[in-house]
Amino acid sequence: MSSYVRLTASHSQFAKATLCQRFMTDLRRDHGLFSLSTRTYPNGLLIFWDEPNKEMEVHVRDKKSEFYKPDMKLNMWHSLCITWESSNGLVQLWIDGQPSIRKYVVSGANFTESQLIIILGQEQDSHGGSFDSKQCFIGMMADVHMWDYALSPCEIQAYVDDRNFTPGNMVNWKALEFQIFDRVLIEDKQMSCH
Repeated sequence: MSSYVRLTASHSQFAKATLCQRFMTDLRRDHGLFSLSTRTYPNGLLIFWDEPNKEMEVHVRDKKSEFYKPDMKLNMWHSLCITWESSNGLVQLWIDGQPSIRKYVVSGANFTESQLIIILGQEQDSHGGSFDSKQCFIGMMADVHMWDYALSPCEIQAYVDDRNFTPGNMVNWKALEFQIFDRVLIEDKQMSCH
């Protein structure tokens, strides 16, 4: 499949980042959830599910850390957030409000290039393309936000609980600039009954 959504970030320079999104899928294979590339780094910021190893991979500047998550249930909404800081190189993954340990991925590497390409639904093996159909995401996504700073645990919990949280200052789901390529359906978010 070559379907995807290309997002436009409000700015492209950052030394810290938080990315949050919600997703649901029934895939039982590898797939990319979020892919930010620069001309220098195809995997500038990549969130990728590695099915055989039951790991969520977080790539920053083509370096990766793996987070073991054997209990990712299919056909359920999941909230995912990652934080990364260039000063110490640490990345942390939050799934459904549960934090992982913090792991070193890469430090001293600010994003300064102006040519960011952000893709939902595919993993970029080159800047803006070279998609592998065996790694495409099929499912539903919502509430994609990206900040140029690390959210606190309380702010992440507010996002997970869908309470009043500050929208992303780089990517804001409620004011999204995007392009659709091929078969992508946009519909209103369905609210669950409590």
